[in-house]
Amino acid sequence: MKPDAVRGHLDGLILAVLERGPRHGYAVIEALQASSGGALDLPTGTVYPALRRLERAGRLSGSWSTVGGRERRTYTLTRAGRHALALQRAEWDEFSRVVGDVLGRGPEGRAT
Repeated sequence: MKPDAVRGHLDGLILAVLERGPRHGYAVIEALQASSGGALDLPTGTVYPALRRLERAGRLSGSWSTVGGRERRTYTLTRAGRHALALQRAEWDEFSRVVGDVLGRGPEGRAT
């Protein structure tokens, strides 16, 4: 899947991955890839700016640590991030229901 395909959904995807626990940037990329069965193979140039933007917006908090001699920034979901994730999930549910209805599939994915 191309990085452009997740445009408008990347923040929600990152928040969902971090809901499972704190992760550094590359671990977020790996979790997105694993959670999608390999479909989401996003470049660092897509994910890292989104992490910084979400941190500036108060949806993530970040802290530096040194692991194996390398500096890593670990991100944690904040209360505002949990709230934003809940909103994104509700919006996604509504969007997927509406598009599914128009494309001829009901909420369970059955052709209508």
